[in-house]
Amino acid sequence: MDRDKTAAQTLPKPQNAITIAVSSRALFNMDREQDIYEQQGMEDYLKYQIQHEIEPFAPGPAFPFIKAVEAVNIRLRELYPDSEELFDVVLMTSNHAHVGLRLINSINHYQLFIERFCMTGGNSLIGYLKAYHANLYLSADSMKVREAIEEGIAAATVFSPGKITCCELSETQLRVAFDGDAVLFSDESEIIYKAHGLDKFYEHEKAHENKPLDHGPLKGFLEALGKLQQKFYAKGQRLDCPIRTYLVTARSAASSGTRALKTLRSWGLETDEALFLAGAPKGPMLEKIRPHIFFDDQMFHVKGAAELGTVAAHVPYGIAQKSQSKTARDVKKDMPE
Repeated sequence: MDRDKTAAQTLPKPQNAITIAVSSRALFNMDREQDIYEQQGMEDYLKYQIQHEIEPFAPGPAFPFIKAVEAVNIRLRELYPDSEELFDVVLMTSNHAHVGLRLINSINHYQLFIERFCMTGGNSLIGYLKAYHANLYLSADSMKVREAIEEGIAAATVFSPGKITCCELSETQLRVAFDGDAVLFSDESEIIYKAHGLDKFYEHEKAHENKPLDHGPLKGFLEALGKLQQKFYAKGQRLDCPIRTYLVTARSAASSGTRALKTLRSWGLETDEALFLAGAPKGPMLEKIRPHIFFDDQMFHVKGAAELGTVAAHVPYGIAQKSQSKTARDVKKDMPE
């Protein structure tokens, strides 16, 4: 669809849309700018941005995900021209407004349909995320993501894959993969495992298999995806649905998978595929799935997925965070994003 024609469409009200807030450093590759900020400071960083404002940024780790989201919107508008149940992408950045022109030029260069910008000039994004009713916040800054999670906002730190796979991702189907515990579900079962070991974990899950787990930070986002899927199903397009979801968990199917599936059913939710890996590495399986994004609470799995070409996102929630060391992004001087 022509971008000018798409732009003529009325933007959905935030309370009706599935709002994806994405930072500039998640959407675009700003490594060069990061180096300037670290080595020369804020003023030289701003000067560089202004001097290069007609040069588009290269795509960043969240770029393929946002492109796939926009492809879903095109299909939704074809089926439901008057509906506001759409994805709405908001560029949410703590950058100074001086950087805005280069961001706008980059968005226009790639023909992205992002009309809502929020440039806070270094102020906290939390109030703005809440005002936009953000269903998901993707950022390259782990501290901002932690702040959002603590405020009850679904959020994740996005990491670039270790090898380029953008050209291998589907352009017609948005694929989103989720870990289970401490992502879709609470960390209740993970606490048992950390404290008492695998055998006690299995016993606990068997004893409680008919008791749904409490929700985790991204349950609401899976629910939002499910609502959009139902709109395609209602038009007889289940087999041609442009959204596909995956549960990719280290749980074993026979010993602890029942509770996970029954929990999803109790919520009225499902994933299109459920992969129980029984402790096997997730990276090789994700390499076959080719999701646009994979959410996990453990950096071990995030790094393993990223090394094999998956755009992986860390959800800093639950008991696992207490044992994980700081990532490089936590300790280095980060520019506004």
